[in-house]
Amino acid sequence: MLIKACLNGARQPGAHPALPCTAEDLARDAAAVAGAGAGAVHVHPRGPDGRQSLAPEAIGAAVTAIRAQCPGVPVGVTTIAGIQPTAERRLAVVGAWAMLPDFASVNLSEEGAAELAALAALLLAKGVGVEAGVWSVADAERLGEAGLAGRCTRILIELVRERTVDEALAAAAAIERTLDVVDTVSPRLLHGAGETAWPLLDYAITRGYDVRIGLEDTFALPDGRLARDNAELVAEARGRA
Repeated sequence: MLIKACLNGARQPGAHPALPCTAEDLARDAAAVAGAGAGAVHVHPRGPDGRQSLAPEAIGAAVTAIRAQCPGVPVGVTTIAGIQPTAERRLAVVGAWAMLPDFASVNLSEEGAAELAALAALLLAKGVGVEAGVWSVADAERLGEAGLAGRCTRILIELVRERTVDEALAAAAAIERTLDVVDTVSPRLLHGAGETAWPLLDYAITRGYDVRIGLEDTFALPDGRLARDNAELVAEARGRA
């Protein structure tokens, strides 16, 4: 079972005392979570202004710094809509990546099936693994429509819209049933956010799925205490696993 550390996400700088944003901070944090038991990291690189960026310079700086601190640990990045103003611009920027991450997430909850399929195809052509983000049954069905069935590094069952654990578990069961038809090959990772982060991590463990935890998903330990940093969250996840 893989424990992936999601180090920062779209969090604003300063949202948590230990939130890493610069390439150097991400690299130090990646080394710390690897030491705590993480087998991969997922990051949202930032530009000089501290905002999320898909620019080749931002991606390259983060990936290079992390690999220097913890060689051999797979590095993943986001491609979430909104960082670039248009789908066409996003494709152009990703196409210009020179220092490549090991994998990148493609969120199938976003609008534009053709654009998402093109983004996934571009990443695969560049040798970057695709993590398909599935938030609903419709997203799971779109996985096959996008030609990604059996081609993903992982399918991310991302239960981040549901407000309660019961709602999230019901959504998970419905998505799982659909994926059992659409794609039985690609590994699955399941996670929640906020109040559902830890209960869904425990559920994912019972299902034999990969898991993720980090300051992108929650600032709290299972008992509600503020986590010191990403490494403490990962160590807790490792203990529960």
